[in-house]
Order: sequence, then C-alpha cells, then structure tokens
Amino acid sequence: MSSFVIEGGRTLSGEITPMGAKNEALQVISATLLTTAPVTISNVPEIRDVRNLISLLQQMGVEVTRLEKGLYTFCAREIDTEYTMSADFVKRCAALRGSVLVVGPLLGRFGKAYFPKPGGDKIGRRKVDTHIQGFINLGADYEYDSEKKAYLLTAPANGLTGCRMLLDEASVTGTANILMAAGCAHGTTTIYNAACEPYVQQLCSLMTAMGYTITGIGSNLLTIEGKAAGNNDKAIEHRILPDMIEVGSFIGMAAITRSSITIKNVSYENLGIIPESFRRLGIRLEQRGDDIFVPAQESYVIETSLDGSIMNIADAPWPGLTPDLLSVLLVVATQCQGSVLIHQKMFESRLFFVDSLIDMGAQIILCDPHRAVVIGHDHRFTLRASHMTSPDIRAGIALLLAAMSAKGTSIIGNIEQIDRGYEDIDGRLNLLGASITRVD
Repeated sequence: MSSFVIEGGRTLSGEITPMGAKNEALQVISATLLTTAPVTISNVPEIRDVRNLISLLQQMGVEVTRLEKGLYTFCAREIDTEYTMSADFVKRCAALRGSVLVVGPLLGRFGKAYFPKPGGDKIGRRKVDTHIQGFINLGADYEYDSEKKAYLLTAPANGLTGCRMLLDEASVTGTANILMAAGCAHGTTTIYNAACEPYVQQLCSLMTAMGYTITGIGSNLLTIEGKAAGNNDKAIEHRILPDMIEVGSFIGMAAITRSSITIKNVSYENLGIIPESFRRLGIRLEQRGDDIFVPAQESYVIETSLDGSIMNIADAPWPGLTPDLLSVLLVVATQCQGSVLIHQKMFESRLFFVDSLIDMGAQIILCDPHRAVVIGHDHRFTLRASHMTSPDIRAGIALLLAAMSAKGTSIIGNIEQIDRGYEDIDGRLNLLGASITRVD
C-alpha cells in the first residue's frame, strides 16, 4: 500500500488544468460497445478506474489504440461473448464500480449480460435496483447466479422492447445504463426522472453521433428511438469534459492554503452550482473566460441563511450540488469564519472520515451518518499534522487538502483510492509549490 508524505503549511501559486471527467469517461468508453465503428475519445483521464475499464474492454475483444496521452480509439467490431459469460469477467467487474456501465450495451447488443455486485468506494450501500428494474421494464429476465455471485440478465429471443418508465431515483449510472440498453430495443423508450448531469448529456451526444435519435437531452425526460446496435461504420470522435470534481477540489485547495491559483479550461457553463457553493463559504472567485481565478484570502466568512440560521449545504440531483464535493467543502469550512451544516443525503458512510479531521484539531460535530456541523477556526488555529488513511476517493482528496494546510508532516495511507480519481495529483500539485512525496 502506498502513502503520501505531505509537508503542510505551504503557500501555492500558478496555474493548473483539470483532467478529463472520470464519470463521463466511464460512460462514453462503455458506450463504444454499441457500435462496430471506430470511436476516438480525447481528454481521457489516465487514472486507475479508467485504465481498468479499458483493460476490461480489451479482454472482451475491443481493439484499443492509445494514440497519445489521453487520446484513444476503440473499435468493438468483434466481442468475445464467451468471455463476457465467464467467471473471470464477473470477477473483474466485481472489482470495478464503473463496470456496471458495460451491462446495458452488452444486454442490448447481445441479449445477455452478467451484473455483479460492483466494487469501488466503501461509502455505504450503493444499490443497483434502478439499473435492473430498468432492464426488466425493457423486457429482460433476471436470475441470481450463486456460483458467480452475480445477476444474469437475459433479453427475450426477439430482443428488448422500448417502453415508458419512471425511475425510482435519478441515478446517473442507472440512467446511462438504461439509455444504452434502450438504444438497442425495438421501438421508443421514454425515461422519466432521468439524471440530467452534463456527463449524461455528453453520453447522449456521443450516442447521437452513433446514429441514435435522443430527445430531451439536458432534462429529466429522455426519449430514445431504438435501433440495431453496431450498424454504423462512420468513424466517430468525442471529447470528454473537464472534471468538475477536480475543479471544485482545486478551488478548495486554494482557499484552505490561502493561495492564489488559476484553474484553466474548466468548461464554466457545465459547473452548475459549484462556484456558488464555494462563494457561500466566503471564497471569492473570478471567471476569466473559461478559467477560474481564486485570489488569496486571509479570511473567508460563511454566509448565514436569510433568517439568520446556520448555513446548510446539501447534495442534490443535478442541477443541485454533486455529493462528490461535500467532503472538500467540509474540509474548507474547518478554516472559515462561522458555522455550517453539511448534509450528505446519498451515502450513509461518507462522513465518517471526519474523525481524522477531528484528530487534526478541527471542530466538527458528527450528528449522524449523514450530517456534520463544522465550526470554523478562521485560521486562528491551524490543523495539526497527522497520520491518516484514505477510505475513498473523495475523502482521500479532502484529507490531502487538510494535510496541505496543516503545520508539520502528515502521512496519508491507502492513496490507491485517491489515484482512482485523480491523475498524477502529487506531481501536479508539487508544480504549484506543494510538498507531496509518494512512498511505495
């Protein structure tokens, strides 16, 4: 297990560019299974989760060519369907959360797909009922294979059939998975309460380039006209958006270290409420074209609600605040002036990392698995250096920011979790003046 050794208390400066969006990459790379045409994707983040998904597709028979860093061509002309039914395939999928996104294309195109219990972050239960119910709505049968410890989904002999469905939750991966399966179904499928994040919009854009007809893009009501998969030989190109979670993480990093940072090429129009959420903590931001400039501040004051009560920052489906940034906002709040209630609604274990922050001297009251009250130090007291372990991707980056602001030397273990979501994060931050050493 690798670790980061961080010398905290340094002021940073310079420019940094966010990598391509991990969550979009997992969707659009999986979508290449829908066509026999070559699909060239640029701005691919070369992080563990994405590399593992690419490796999985290669095992399935997809031809993958790395043209240069972040630029790949995928061609799913020949798929080894025997392998996709094998125990090794199921085992690989179970270790990778993003593998759930190959189920929809495989089920739609070939009529069968295994759906293992997915791996990934240990942040509480992450149910897959929305995915499976969507496939059932399209006509698929399912049974649990106790030997492989996975659900086996099977389409009728004549294929899936489009329908109108109402999702029980606006699941991003659920919407993407069902959309890809429905693209191969007979007739029209309407998905209500669909997720409408920019990354789902990007998936729709790619599928449109493949020849699918999708309406309602950007709304929670998507309609797709089904067609046979793989019957498009026109080469396709797609560029992945910048990762909004990295953009938010860098805003938080600048604030907690009281540094002046420029974040380049952020696709500002696709950030939604993220900039405003940091402004509510008193952080000044300047939009400069498609860049964000965060000036150095000695202090930042948390807003109060209109009635004078404590500010409440909570996650919500898009265009609400993504839950992936609550950990960063919580860490930043420890050095604000004022108090804030952080309400993590989606995952019941994601706030437990605050115990490490409390050990560092942060004033946090963990009310329950979903809510924490943060009383800011206003930089009157710096956090103490500490030895910590990263429990998941987002808590890991939050602990890294805390260590960068703390006086002294901190150590964070299990940084493989951070590597799953942030490409070369130590090297990139060191170029800004950080002192982060990777120890294998």
